[in-house]
Amino acid sequence: MTAQILEPRRRPTQERSRVKFDQLLAESRALLLEVGFESFTCEEVAHRAGLPIGTLYQFFANKYVIVCELDRQDAVAVREELASFAEQLPTLDWLRFLDRLIDHIAALWVADPSRRAVWHAVQSTPATRATAAVTERELGAEVARVLAPLTPGTPRVRRKIIGEVIVHVVYSMLNFSIRDGQEHAEAVIELKRMLAAYLLSAES
Repeated sequence: MTAQILEPRRRPTQERSRVKFDQLLAESRALLLEVGFESFTCEEVAHRAGLPIGTLYQFFANKYVIVCELDRQDAVAVREELASFAEQLPTLDWLRFLDRLIDHIAALWVADPSRRAVWHAVQSTPATRATAAVTERELGAEVARVLAPLTPGTPRVRRKIIGEVIVHVVYSMLNFSIRDGQEHAEAVIELKRMLAAYLLSAES
């Protein structure tokens, strides 16, 4: 049985609704980081946002939909980093591209610890995992497009798989890198080595 993909009931089109939507997400992120997913409730989000619970339910059916939307929100900044680096191609070789891209994305995880909280939250149910996997695949497709001029010897189908693997490994390792007691810089170095070896093997 295929897991349901979790989406908001509706996305705002007017500025007033958009402000409420964004406010609910901002309060959700803060609450998730503060209390964790098990203690996270829609009622507390609405209370902190100063909005009726009915307003929240106009957009989000439950807390699982909220964390999936936060995961999509986190992917936006990663897409922006990818787009920025893609503009520099093909002047960068892929090893330099990979090194600099990971540094920039790793900075997002250090600057915003809620990313790890969101990542863990979307692992909580089959539906949230399936929804997060869709977001990962979309990012993977973008990575594959960026890699195309840097890995001309790799078939398109294989490059698609490579893109998805890169995104999954980067997300997993960056969340590992900022857990308690872990040396972030060392973990990022190991991530670069891992992906460089992987891409060298894939292109050979």
